[in-house]
Amino acid sequence: MSLEENTDVEVSRGAPRQLVEKVLRHADANLSASLDRLFQFLRIPSISCDTSYAPQCREAASWISDELSGIGFDASVRSTIGNPMVVAHNKEANGPHVLFYGHYDVQPVEPLDAWKSDPFEPSLEEQPDGETHIVARGASDDKGQLLTFIEACRSWKAVTGHLPLSVSMLFEGEEENDSKSMESFLDEAGDELTADVMLLCDTYLWGDTVPAIVVTFRGVLEDTIEISCASRDLHPGHYSNAARNPIQVLAELIASLRGANGEVAIEGFYDDIARVDDKLRANMAELDFDAGAYLSNVGLSQSAGETAYSVLEQIWMRPACEIYGIAGGHYDGHGFKCSIPSTALAKIAFRLVPGQDPQRIRAAFRNHIRARTPVDCRLKFSDDDATYPPAVISYESPYLDSALVALKQEWNLEPVLIGSGGSIPIIHTIKRRLGLDSLPIGFARSNNGHHSANEKYDLSSFHKGIRSWIRILAELAQRANDRPLTAA
Repeated sequence: MSLEENTDVEVSRGAPRQLVEKVLRHADANLSASLDRLFQFLRIPSISCDTSYAPQCREAASWISDELSGIGFDASVRSTIGNPMVVAHNKEANGPHVLFYGHYDVQPVEPLDAWKSDPFEPSLEEQPDGETHIVARGASDDKGQLLTFIEACRSWKAVTGHLPLSVSMLFEGEEENDSKSMESFLDEAGDELTADVMLLCDTYLWGDTVPAIVVTFRGVLEDTIEISCASRDLHPGHYSNAARNPIQVLAELIASLRGANGEVAIEGFYDDIARVDDKLRANMAELDFDAGAYLSNVGLSQSAGETAYSVLEQIWMRPACEIYGIAGGHYDGHGFKCSIPSTALAKIAFRLVPGQDPQRIRAAFRNHIRARTPVDCRLKFSDDDATYPPAVISYESPYLDSALVALKQEWNLEPVLIGSGGSIPIIHTIKRRLGLDSLPIGFARSNNGHHSANEKYDLSSFHKGIRSWIRILAELAQRANDRPLTAA
C-alpha cells in the first residue's frame, strides 16, 4: 500500500460498492498525511484539569475547527464557562443525521520521568510483532480516535465532494475534568445538535483484535470523607491510647464497606439493580474471555470481587466500591514524624449499574459512615465530587445493525456487543437532554495506556479506524435510500 499523497482522485458515479472502494483507497493513499495531522494535534498540550493550560486547550479547539472548515464544514469554536467547545455541521439532502462526539483535552503527564520520550512530541515506535505505535499523550484518548472520524469525512469529501449523510460534530475540552461546561452549553446550543444518533470513538476493541460496540456503561459516584479528632496534632508520648487517631478510625470505616465475599456492605446497596438484558448476557457467554490472563496481565492471580460472579460479570454487570486515595499526617519523608495527626481523609468511588440512583447510593453511603463514626470525631463530606448515572445503549436502535454490518466488512470478523466497566458520561447526558441513542465504537487496545505514561495508539488502529468510519457512514446512509451504498 502506498502512503504517498494522492492528488489526482477521479470522482466516480459508478456502482455504490465501487464508490466506497474509491473512498477507502483515498484513505489508504493519504494515510501519511492523516498521520501528519495527528502529530500536529498531539503536539498541543491540552491538559484540562490545570487552568494554566487554558490557552493550549483553546489552541486545540481552534485546530479542530480550522481542519473541519478546510474540508467544508460550517465549524466554529464556542466559548463556555470553561474550555471551549467545537461545533461543526455538514448538512446533506439525504440520509440520516449523525452527531459525532469526541474530546480534545488530555490527562496530565506526571510522572514525567516515567515517559521514554517527550509526551507532547509524538513518535512512531516499531514493535517486534510488526506493529507500529504512535506514542504521545492523547494518542489514543482521545485525539487519535476522534481524528479517525474526521479523516474518514475528509476522504469522502475528497472523492465525492460530499458526505453520504448529514454530519454534525461536537468536541469538548473538559471530558477529563468532569465535563463541567456541558450542561450549560447544551442549555444554549442543544437545539442545533439534534440528530438521529450520536457516534463516538472512545472505547476499545474486544480482545485487542475484534471490533466491538459497547452497549452498557457503569455510572460513577465519588465522595471524599474527612475525619478530624483532636483540635491539633498530638505528641504520642502524651496522648497515645487516650486520643483517637483519625487514620485508624478512617481505616475501620473503609474496612466496613466490603463484606467477606467481596460484596459492598452498605445497607440497601443492591436493592434497585435492574435485570441484565438477556442479549448482553448471551453475548457475554459467547466471548472467549480468559479471566486468568486478564488478571495476570496486571500481576494479579485472583479476583477480589463478589465470589458469586465471574470476573467479566464483576466488571460489566455488578456495582463496585473502590478506594482511590487515603491520606493522614503531614510527613511522608524518610524516617518518622512522631505525631498523632488530627485529620485524615479518603477518596471513595463507586461504579454503578442500571437501576441504581447515584443520589440514593450517596445517601446510603453517608448514612453507613455516620452510623459507624465514633464520638470525638468530626465528619465532613465533599460537596463537589463527580456523579454520573449508568448508560445503556438500546438493542432496538435502528442504526446498530448497520454499524455491525460495516464493521464486519472492514475487519472480516464478526463484531461483538459488549459491556464496559468504565463510564462515558456524555452518553447519558445526550440521551437525557437530546433523546439520542449512541453507538460507541472504538479502536483502542487494552495496552494503550490511557491516563498512563507512554500512552500509545497502534498505527493499524488509526488506519483501520478511518476505514471503518468510511464504511459505517456508507451503511448508515442506506436508512434514507432503497439500497445500501455498499450493495453490489
